[in-house]
Amino acid sequence: MKRCRLRGSSPQQKAWSPVSTVGSVLCYVVDMILADRVTQCRAPFIVKDIASGQLTGLNNTSAWREHLENCAIRYVLRDDLVQLCAELAYSKGAGNIQCADLLHAPAESFWVEWSNEPWRTALERYGFLLVNEGLQWVGRRGAFVRASSDGRRGLLRTFWSAQGECDVLASSIEAYFDFDTLEGEEPSPPDGQEAEIRRVSDSAQRDDVLGRCFRFRFEKSWADYYGCAALTPEQWEALWRHAIGTIAMDVPMLLTFLLLLISRSGLPQKRETHERLNATRRRVGKPPLLEHVEVHAPLLPAYRSAPASDAPHSHRRRPRLHHVRGHLVRRGNQLFWRVPHLRGSAQCGAVRSRTVVWTFDEPRAVRAAVERAVEQATVARHTATPPTPKHHR
Repeated sequence: MKRCRLRGSSPQQKAWSPVSTVGSVLCYVVDMILADRVTQCRAPFIVKDIASGQLTGLNNTSAWREHLENCAIRYVLRDDLVQLCAELAYSKGAGNIQCADLLHAPAESFWVEWSNEPWRTALERYGFLLVNEGLQWVGRRGAFVRASSDGRRGLLRTFWSAQGECDVLASSIEAYFDFDTLEGEEPSPPDGQEAEIRRVSDSAQRDDVLGRCFRFRFEKSWADYYGCAALTPEQWEALWRHAIGTIAMDVPMLLTFLLLLISRSGLPQKRETHERLNATRRRVGKPPLLEHVEVHAPLLPAYRSAPASDAPHSHRRRPRLHHVRGHLVRRGNQLFWRVPHLRGSAQCGAVRSRTVVWTFDEPRAVRAAVERAVEQATVARHTATPPTPKHHR
């Protein structure tokens, strides 16, 4: 029986297909998503002190297997959505949006993952310096989020696949957030754990959700391990900068995804259960693959290059083909995004610009304040002293 591997533009595309049949048995080959690799990781992460020979176990991928198996929902972003989120997250044109009041986690625990290739391409396009030798830039990336019941506070940890198919690493840094943090205040850690924390900000953003609402710290086992290493201040600072680099760049991407996910129109989604495939895997003693939701970019309106003008020849220089940067604007509970596009053409044509509008339901706090104001006005109207009637002679 032949086996073949289907390869698309990314592993999260449809990655399985019946390749042959023997009687009534179907054979499938599948490329595992990052979440499957995390849940199938059993080996603990052990480090050895070269000087003393002491072994230390650190919290890493294998410690998160049960969390991913039991989380409420797992999102797998298609490449088109990764590109869209990256354009919105890292373009300077998104610097005039204020969105902290709109954001909330979709569940008390959820997983998001995406392919590194379109994400890294966007980072390089917008001028971020990347270390090519860093293992976190290959394969796939993911983030596990635990949130409060209202979705406004929580803790997240990031993961990435390295060079080996089954080699998945977790960041030594974790981030906690509180979207209700006011300017000048600090978000409180969800577990009350006292630790050294760091802040990362984006000076290009008018409403810097990253700098105001997020704080970063070493996970406890890693903090204890590095605390016993007697590092110099210079080594400690270099370690912090390297470790934060494995997680901080993911936050704008996640925030943009959440923003699009909770918009009134939402995002196209497709649930993958792998029922028949998992039945076959169980029969041969293999662990089942996780259910997940594939999320696509919304269908954008089509556009065409404008035809060359029939106007008489002018001395004014015609526009050359060039790129127009996208930008994002919020007005009330609507987001307007002018899509990045090309303008002009080799025939001196023009590309019609596009604007996509996302509408959000009013934030809970705003709705509650409006309801209270209406209730107070109603009570005041009913309890007010009626005016004295005028008597006419």
